Amino acid sequence: MASPTRAATQPLAVLFACGLNSVRSPIAAGLFAQMFGRTIYVGSAGVRKGELDPFAVAVMAEIGIDISRHKPITFEELDDLAGLNFDLIITLSPEAHHRALEITRTSAADIEYWPTPDPTDTEGSREQRLDAYRAVRDQLLARLRERFAAPRRGNE
Repeated sequence: MASPTRAATQPLAVLFACGLNSVRSPIAAGLFAQMFGRTIYVGSAGVRKGELDPFAVAVMAEIGIDISRHKPITFEELDDLAGLNFDLIITLSPEAHHRALEITRTSAADIEYWPTPDPTDTEGSREQRLDAYRAVRDQLLARLRERFAAPRRGNE
């Protein structure tokens, strides 16, 4: 028997969260925004605030997505500015997952943990480092497609 249509269970607002809001969550949010445009609100935040990573900007530019204007923000800053009114929070690092569980104890937000490697730990040449960022980007894209795939109909 087919499961209920995913459209009926799609969130209206999704937050991606990681440690510094400088690599993984901006990449995920950029990919998600490209996939859904304005049909689903997307945000990103971190446990702490880092600086937007130029390698993250470069690997997203390779696929035509500009995240260069992203300004890293913490959970607390996001809550102060706009509130944490998200149906779904997708955490990409253990510390972000623990923080999301902590701050949503009294909210109805669903939280999903997608373990995602931190490409900033990669050493080597510029190309080797970019490959690590590409791997994270591609892993997140595959996961987004799997999680938010449009329901198939008929003989598709």
